[in-house]
Amino acid sequence: MCRNVGGIDRLVRIMFGLGMIFQGVVIGHGAGCVMAVAGLVPLISGLSSKCPLYAMLKLNTID
Repeated sequence: MCRNVGGIDRLVRIMFGLGMIFQGVVIGHGAGCVMAVAGLVPLISGLSSKCPLYAMLKLNTID
């Protein structure tokens, strides 16, 4: 899969993912664990610059 996530999009995804993971750790227990694991999705897509949903929709935010 080709890179399809650009600069600002990457930054937003990374910050959102880290925020979700942090909130999940603070909340703890079941809901917190779910939130922390869900936060990995935007974090990984931001760090790798690859989004499977963007690929399916043929979107590209790289300038």
